[in-house]
Amino acid sequence: MAVRPRPSRIGERRLYGLAAATALAVVLVGFARTYYLKFAFGTPPLSVLLQVHGAVMTAWFALFVAQATLVARGRVDLHRRLGVLGALLALAVLLLGTTVAITAARLGHAPPGPPPLVFLVVPLADMLVFALLVGAALWLRRRSDFHKRLMLLACVGLLTAPIARIPLPLLQQGGIVAFFMTTIALVLACVAWDTAMHRRLHPAFAWGAALVALSWPLRLALAGTRQWQAFASWLAG
Repeated sequence: MAVRPRPSRIGERRLYGLAAATALAVVLVGFARTYYLKFAFGTPPLSVLLQVHGAVMTAWFALFVAQATLVARGRVDLHRRLGVLGALLALAVLLLGTTVAITAARLGHAPPGPPPLVFLVVPLADMLVFALLVGAALWLRRRSDFHKRLMLLACVGLLTAPIARIPLPLLQQGGIVAFFMTTIALVLACVAWDTAMHRRLHPAFAWGAALVALSWPLRLALAGTRQWQAFASWLAG
């Protein structure tokens, strides 16, 4: 007789499947005007660097969906084989994301409001948090309970940039605070779902979610300091 999966196992599959699909949907909607459907909106052409960056980021989120689907279907063997590709893609995301951020600051590009050198702290901190979460997930890849939670946080933690480009008036009026609060809300929703299922807060979600959430006030506090201004000027110079 077939063994039925535990309710918590079914709930986990739903959590990771829904989180992966939501992350990819946010990316597709957020960058539809400037990347995926730019031919329909007539937005300015993109440099080769930005086109490659967009392709790599899309591949990262698509792989996240594929990996969650493979685990849900019991294909852990294939999931592990694709992990090598995931590690390479993570490195590409980190290198390209950092390069794009520094290049934008050098060219004087930034969202309305903060000067480019001040804003530079936002994408660079995103890359640092991403590197820490993915690095820890790869280090703990043999402990699946830690690995999968850290990878989920690494993906959801990257959603601030596409969220900032979703053309919702209420969201746009809130500015950068609304953007990062939406990201944190998505992170906390994942943590709450998992905690309710298992009736305990998993350590990976505890420190991982804290890292994502606390990075925002820390980076905003750092952005206005003379030390950051000097470092950003050197970096973009």
